Amino acid sequence: MNRHPLRRRVRTPLTLVATAGIAAGILAATVVPASAGRAPTAHTRKPTVVLVHGAFADATSWNGVVKKLKRDGYPVVAAANPLRGLGSDAAYVKELLAGIEGPVVLAGHSYGGAVITDAARGADNVKALVYIAAFIPDKGESALELADKFPGSTLGAALRPVTVTLPDGSRGQDLYIEQGKFHRQFAADVPKNTADIMAVTQRPVTAAALAEDSSTPAWKTVPSWALVATEDRNIPARTQHFMAERADARTVEVRASHAVSVSRPGDVSRIIEEAARATR
Repeated sequence: MNRHPLRRRVRTPLTLVATAGIAAGILAATVVPASAGRAPTAHTRKPTVVLVHGAFADATSWNGVVKKLKRDGYPVVAAANPLRGLGSDAAYVKELLAGIEGPVVLAGHSYGGAVITDAARGADNVKALVYIAAFIPDKGESALELADKFPGSTLGAALRPVTVTLPDGSRGQDLYIEQGKFHRQFAADVPKNTADIMAVTQRPVTAAALAEDSSTPAWKTVPSWALVATEDRNIPARTQHFMAERADARTVEVRASHAVSVSRPGDVSRIIEEAARATR
């Protein structure tokens, strides 16, 4: 039996829409009124979309998606995911959610999926979860464990660890994707000049964050959607499908790399808007 009345599993591929890549600059968190000249009512206000990036990326990876969502009248917040630890990253996002009035559609890419899974638990304003080529962990699972669940990921061989001092004073590792391997590994369908910039500006994740176990997942009580990137070399498509099916998420496939929010912003914004419409 479907646990969520809003859900039905869909496997129809989205229309592929090419994009030129990342726009320059950082998109600030933005909340705009749903209609000009008058205060929106509970019936007319669109939900705020909160976007949470994953490892080896930053908030600019959502630029094309933000442009399309704002064009369609959605308030948008692109969170700066700290990438320091799953529990602390989720706590940061939860505080952000608490400061937003009205309903929220919470979307996460890659490791950001694990973050939103924890952050949305107990956040009553979160009405939908959207996973974009993302981890969808169950309780006790880590991103690292899920990445190795099925064969196909080549991420391990592309990583470069750097020893750092963590916020608690302990020594740990920051993980980067080697710049020379970034295009093929992370963003194969993104123009090379754009991928080269992404490689330079990537934000590292701690090894501890990827190994940290998730707590009770919000997807057990919040309706979920999932976009599976079939050419993903970080999280194999088989793994993405396994997690999406387990979460009873409405699922679409897109022939894209892990950097699907950059290469296919139209497809990403479309599934987010589908989730938003289902919450109204």
